[in-house]
Amino acid sequence: MTERVLVIGAGMAGLCTALALAPTGRDIVILERDPAPPRGDPDLVFEEWARRGVGHLRHSHAFLARLRSIIKGEHPDLHAELLRAGCRELGFERMLTDLHRPLYRPQPGDREFAVLTSRRTTLELVIRRYVERHPNVRVVSETFVRKLLVQHLPEGLRVLGVSVADAAGGRDIIGDVVIDAGGRTSSGVEQLIEAGAPITEESESAGILYFTRHYRLLPGVSEPPRSRASATGDLGFLKFGLFPGDNGCFSITLCVPEPELEMRKAIVDPTVFDAICARLPGLAPWIAPEVSQGVSRVFGMGDLHSRWRNLSDGETPAVLGYFAIGDNLIRTNPLYGRGCSFAAVSAYLLRDVLVSTDHAGDRLVEFHDLVARELRPYYDTMRDQDRAAIRRARQQLTRGYRPSLKSLVVKSFLEDGVNIAIRSDPNLLREALRGFHMLEHPSAWLKRPDNLAKVLRYWVTTRDKKADAYPPRPGPGRVEMFQALGISPEADMIRS
Repeated sequence: MTERVLVIGAGMAGLCTALALAPTGRDIVILERDPAPPRGDPDLVFEEWARRGVGHLRHSHAFLARLRSIIKGEHPDLHAELLRAGCRELGFERMLTDLHRPLYRPQPGDREFAVLTSRRTTLELVIRRYVERHPNVRVVSETFVRKLLVQHLPEGLRVLGVSVADAAGGRDIIGDVVIDAGGRTSSGVEQLIEAGAPITEESESAGILYFTRHYRLLPGVSEPPRSRASATGDLGFLKFGLFPGDNGCFSITLCVPEPELEMRKAIVDPTVFDAICARLPGLAPWIAPEVSQGVSRVFGMGDLHSRWRNLSDGETPAVLGYFAIGDNLIRTNPLYGRGCSFAAVSAYLLRDVLVSTDHAGDRLVEFHDLVARELRPYYDTMRDQDRAAIRRARQQLTRGYRPSLKSLVVKSFLEDGVNIAIRSDPNLLREALRGFHMLEHPSAWLKRPDNLAKVLRYWVTTRDKKADAYPPRPGPGRVEMFQALGISPEADMIRS
């Protein structure tokens, strides 16, 4: 008998689940609360698609190499369709600095480091249309999952299906497996905890808020040439990044630490947003009036947390017949761009588990073991980086703060050693990118003796001999930026 799988949510996690499971022949029903995308091109879809269930739909997105390789390897036709729709692949060569280029020798593995980027609406639209063409996949829109149908059995709590509200009023849908890809707003896990499932989680604030605006290049205008000033950077009180999109579009995301209340209030004004970008050398050429125009309001996103949920203690499943995936299982700071990749990797791990065994308890235990083995190192690294960023943001707002000797040494090792080595040696850049793109453990490259020795040599080299490897300051200091924006630099300062 064909196993019936109910997937809650047709966002990235739900679509990745369908991509993973469709070739296995299972009967897949995706239940999506929001309307289907409007018929039309990517521009129309960006303007009109109502997605209340995806608060970050119009924020910047990119698929890291791990996810891009999954799509290209498992679904080459989908990869081709994404490119035809205007999605971009940014290769290794775009990451090279002027110091790299004389030393650079192309290697076959360089193709692994391509990033797939476009507006999120375009990515989701193309993947959804591709998924819907599978005869064993059905996407049911405007169908809200109200609750899980659960039964207490001697072997534990089991999910039998879901109760939904739709155009017909309401009904129950029974499935052999329920995969909850409902995102951070899904209540499925909370319902199971209330029913007695021993599910645990750890959660903490990422300490930052996101603000994104979209732009379109003017007719006949090409993207600005790559300059020494980076289109990504961290000023302490502000992080920024530029994301090339599809069909002549791009987006800029500015990230503000939680304590910077006055900046957070001002930045939602498109005029202020553009004024900030105009003072960042890596962004200013992109938003020049002769190059592009803003085509959206400023989209804000808060309530950003790191969260890891455990539905198994390693030996005993907390529930049977239910799997959480995507942001419903693991949430991370979007700054690192790994949310979609986490969802895809989890979906394919789940596929392997469902194919390998029919035992409901073994399935959940094995799934969580694999997820922890594959994704926990990246999660821990990102969480630790968030904690460090939160500390730096508070230190910058604390009058009279003086860093400790240990923090100064760590800062020097990273800025004068690691960063300089990566910016100077194309082989070290390759090594570091393998961790960034989730192709190996995030810190594996630096633990290799040869790589560490190279980094240490750069670190002990006098500053004047490596001066060309230092990037220009990515933007003005806090006082200068605040004064230019008409915000008091004393705003939100903390007494030591």
